[in-house]
Amino acid sequence: MTFKPTDYKLMNCADGRILDDAGWTLADPESPVPSLVRAVYESKEYNPRTDLDGFYRYADWLPIKRTLAGSCAPVTYKSEKLAAELGLENLYITVSGYWPEKGARMETCSFKETEAYSVCARLPEDNEKVLVVASAGNTARAFAKVCSDNNIPLLLSIPEDNISALWFKKPLNDCVKIIASPKGSDYFDAIALSDIACKSGIFMVEGGAKNVARRDGMGTTLLSAVEVIGRIPDAYFQAIGSGTGTIAAWENNLRLIEDGRYGTHKMKLYPSQNDPFTIMYDSWKIHSRSLVPMTPEEARKAAAIIDAKVLSNRKPPYPISGGLFDALEDAGGDIFKATNEELHAWQEKFLELEGIDIHNAAAVAVASLAYAVNAGAIKKEDVIMLNITGAGEERAKSEGEIFYAKPHLVIDPEQPEEVIIPMVENLFK
Repeated sequence: MTFKPTDYKLMNCADGRILDDAGWTLADPESPVPSLVRAVYESKEYNPRTDLDGFYRYADWLPIKRTLAGSCAPVTYKSEKLAAELGLENLYITVSGYWPEKGARMETCSFKETEAYSVCARLPEDNEKVLVVASAGNTARAFAKVCSDNNIPLLLSIPEDNISALWFKKPLNDCVKIIASPKGSDYFDAIALSDIACKSGIFMVEGGAKNVARRDGMGTTLLSAVEVIGRIPDAYFQAIGSGTGTIAAWENNLRLIEDGRYGTHKMKLYPSQNDPFTIMYDSWKIHSRSLVPMTPEEARKAAAIIDAKVLSNRKPPYPISGGLFDALEDAGGDIFKATNEELHAWQEKFLELEGIDIHNAAAVAVASLAYAVNAGAIKKEDVIMLNITGAGEERAKSEGEIFYAKPHLVIDPEQPEEVIIPMVENLFK
């Protein structure tokens, strides 16, 4: 079957201006202020596709030109044991990970696969440039797997301290190259390195939160939940590094309201951070659209302390129009935080009660849910969606041989650009 590209326009979140997607549009060139653009789909009804496999069953609300091999959709189920532990009557858990008994078969064990299968499917088959992705770990693993399996040229930029996150079920295709910022650096240093690489004409920036395909890929977690629950949840819990997944859930909530069959309410948003890396928590608590100051030294120190390393973005899409501040203002909710000790306690409790290991970041979300219950922020009868963004890694690693990727180059982003760019270009010659 030949896939028909999804019909959509783009909307400037700041002023509502509608524009065409030029193919890889990441922002409105006429916008007077920094703003995300949002996909506006021709299909206004949420109808999972029965003719497409895996993740692409949500293709009508994905800005894609094709489908790729090997995808898996998030899985949602109603919790019994964790729900009972917390005194909740309607707790639904959406799992992105490896848990075959539940039907979850994401090989990289992270919901970052939803981003990668969407972003890479937004690329046309005749694309000639090399996609560039910066990551603190899970995103890199997901994009590496998808691009390796589908022969899509990719340059990954990752902090060297996070290189252990690049584990795979099989060796990577040679189309994937990895550069790393040195030990002691953080996610923002990896971003800086990728930005320098993108000054070369052979590379194209993926775009992060600005890429509608990344956000709408992540938003499929809510679509999975609504398909099982039959309605929009009352509250949404997720740990955040950039907040992009929570923005994505809010955007799909708005689309579901437009559909009308699943409710007309906005679910309250409860994202959470790993203390002490709490730049969005700190900003929200003083109700500031601007991010509170955080120096590179403070960010690197905090990133070194937290165990949920993927939650360490010091320049997240929080203040931008259509970003996390706007999402929280529109939908309501709050930002919580959890310490390493709290996340590990709930990580153990989740394994005991629900029967699967979860990532540190996902455990931050569980800890924040427990906090919200104790604080009276939610009621026992509320319909709650808990987004478990990574699960089953220990299970997956135990089932066969694991291959660890190594960086092709370790590069200090403080070096001159005229030194860095040729080094990176040579990886693809």
